[in-house]
Amino acid sequence: MKKTILLLGIILLLSSFKTDTAIEIPSGEKLVYAGSYNMSGLMTQLAQVTLSTEMVNTSNKSYLHLNCELATFAKWDKFFKIRDTYEAYVNPTTLKPSLYKRNIEEGGWTKKEKYVFKGNSVTSTSKRKNCPETTKTFTIGNSTQDVVSLMYKLRTLDFDKMKVGQSQSFVIVFDEVQVPVTIKLLGNETISAGNLGSKNCYKLSIGAKTDVLKGKDKNLIYLTADSKKIPALMKFSIPVGTGQLALTSATGI
Repeated sequence: MKKTILLLGIILLLSSFKTDTAIEIPSGEKLVYAGSYNMSGLMTQLAQVTLSTEMVNTSNKSYLHLNCELATFAKWDKFFKIRDTYEAYVNPTTLKPSLYKRNIEEGGWTKKEKYVFKGNSVTSTSKRKNCPETTKTFTIGNSTQDVVSLMYKLRTLDFDKMKVGQSQSFVIVFDEVQVPVTIKLLGNETISAGNLGSKNCYKLSIGAKTDVLKGKDKNLIYLTADSKKIPALMKFSIPVGTGQLALTSATGI
């Protein structure tokens, strides 16, 4: 069940085609999703996922704070309570990360992570429940990102210049390792996008060299085919079942 609501496995595993630098992620945006899991053949809503952005100013720099919170609905807490938070502090223009934090609370299991990005290196600090804190420094490539900033980076890309079936491989940092990921454009499809109504969307499949995601073209993300590229729907397939994130509300876009 821990991996069941590892919904970020879908939100995140994306990036690095040609960037349309005219598009910037706005501060003050808030996207709310209903998280569902297939239980006995029925897609059942279990949790809410909220993505939000805000500008944060320090004495010498400004960052765009990207925040993702996942919480099971109250009626499911007694079965398996989840309170997860993923955060990234990035350059507002390039979305290059400087800091990534992850705080996981799932059914009594906890984990806290912090990643500090400096040039081509990352220093990670990790603390699991009942385990000593560990620190690790490793080298990354110029385009390697954390899972949260990668999702927003995807929205700055020009999919109109891609052909159906075109794919590209790249790398993300997750669980203190670098994970190769591939994204492929499958075409366009009309999707219900919450308060935005029905939207023509880019349909993308995500593949990663990890045990978290399963199946060929079974992990999908649909981005509105407009200048906003709002994630309208995400579907995931993992070892213990399938699920989805469906947009219910988009404000500040």
